[in-house]
Amino acid sequence: MTPDESAPEGEASLADEPEVRQALAEADRASVASVVAGHPSSPLAWAELADLADSEGQPIEAFAFAAVAVDLAREQLAAAGWQPGEPVPWSDEPNRAYLRALDAQRRAALALGLDDHAAKLAGELASADAEAPARIASEYTPTQLMPIVASTGIFAPATGFEAHTGEPIAEPTAVDAAGED
Repeated sequence: MTPDESAPEGEASLADEPEVRQALAEADRASVASVVAGHPSSPLAWAELADLADSEGQPIEAFAFAAVAVDLAREQLAAAGWQPGEPVPWSDEPNRAYLRALDAQRRAALALGLDDHAAKLAGELASADAEAPARIASEYTPTQLMPIVASTGIFAPATGFEAHTGEPIAEPTAVDAAGED
């Protein structure tokens, strides 16, 4: 990237979206859709929603959300002079929305049994940036989006337990100063 935060000459780049990044950083899982609603033309917001759906085991939703992100990103890249098949470098952070969306759509296609479509998306991702698939796998795995504590009440207080009493514990005996009883 050049000092003015744009892609080097000849490489197209998505626009940076600091307000979307900030909104997503402040959002919890339940409010990612509201970030999308507030920024409906943001490939980044849609890519986050796709990753979230993927992490929740919803391949149809993940596929649809990723498709929107990919389409929006392609439109923005084309407006910046990009042609399909040209590089979209991972090193330019705004481009990661497009690359992540391609991969989310690929994963969803695999889960849905759309193997040919998944292979096409994998090829498009690799031709955009050969490093991207490995980076996404290590930095944006679905498990990284999963909550640490489930919100389904798994850790709610238990009810219906019977109180059980055992034998009383014997009082400890004190040892005198000489170490004898």
